[in-house]
Amino acid sequence: MSSEEKSVPTLRPRPVVDRLPRYAAGKPAAPVPGLEAFKLASNENPLAPLPEVLTAIAEQVAINRYPDSVATKLREKLGEYLGVPADDIVTGAGSLGGLVQILSAFAGQNDDGKPDEVIYAWRSFEAYPICVQTTGAASVAVPVLADGRHDLDGMIAAITDQTKVIILCTPNNPTGPSLTKAEVEGFLARVPAHILVVLDEAYTEFVRDPEAVDGIQLYRSYPNLVVLRTFSKAHGLANLRVGYSVSQPHITESLRIVATPFAVSTLAQDAAVVSLENIDKVLARVEELVQERNRVVAGLKKQGWDFPESQGNFVWLPLGERSQEFAQAAEKQALSVRAFGVEGVRVSIGEVEANSRFLSIAKDFVQ
Repeated sequence: MSSEEKSVPTLRPRPVVDRLPRYAAGKPAAPVPGLEAFKLASNENPLAPLPEVLTAIAEQVAINRYPDSVATKLREKLGEYLGVPADDIVTGAGSLGGLVQILSAFAGQNDDGKPDEVIYAWRSFEAYPICVQTTGAASVAVPVLADGRHDLDGMIAAITDQTKVIILCTPNNPTGPSLTKAEVEGFLARVPAHILVVLDEAYTEFVRDPEAVDGIQLYRSYPNLVVLRTFSKAHGLANLRVGYSVSQPHITESLRIVATPFAVSTLAQDAAVVSLENIDKVLARVEELVQERNRVVAGLKKQGWDFPESQGNFVWLPLGERSQEFAQAAEKQALSVRAFGVEGVRVSIGEVEANSRFLSIAKDFVQ
């Protein structure tokens, strides 16, 4: 038999791969003659990193060397800023990298073939079901309430003997509301101590609700709590992929075992450190974006929109069946927004001109 006649084996991935939802990243706006294009689809910070950070990036020349795999300098700086022991911090490739570490260590398929269960609100961050199912665990998605908030009672009711992890996203992406300290403490009091609770606070710097939870204030009191944060949003370092989790040592020791070696580059670590050294400037720019968010929210309400409270750097329009129509209308005006099926549209707070153009489009879609 010739080599041409030999059968070629079909390579197939694990069965779970075919069942995974596909992550749909926000796309840049298509060019429109006469209009500057703006991307409002990815919850990015529209401002470049601080000049001091860009200088630190430009000065990094040791690209031929591996980074410090445990990001000692960054963890020490974070420890100073947050007022926590550096050993309670584990870095990862963005907060998503930190979540993958958590799920890899605490949820998956057991030796008897039965999957663990991971509970999260839905709709929430669309990477959750992908990360959960990739580990071999089973997703338990609890629908958010009509106001876009987590159904905490529903999440408690969803707990079974197979539940290993619960994810709380605050502010919730894409709907916008944040959880209060009282809500989270009441929730934790009802969760069995052997279940890990993940508080995903990727947008925490944008929160202005005085009652909102601050995971760093809580984690010392709850041995089963992990807090996730990132430099992607407020610090404008999304492209460098640097995030971290904060939890007690009995958790961090497991996270370090499963962490991808060298996931956070030296360049990313240096940039994050310099950004923290200039945190007042970072937070001043965040406040500018919050004021823009307030302007957008006020403009939408004046138009008659009814939508969830926004505590992130985005707003959620519950457009239902008109979601794709809105995205297409925005595209015609050189704006890219993020439509989620027939549920709604998430629009990031961007440049002033982009936000004003968004408001102009929105007035024709008030329901």
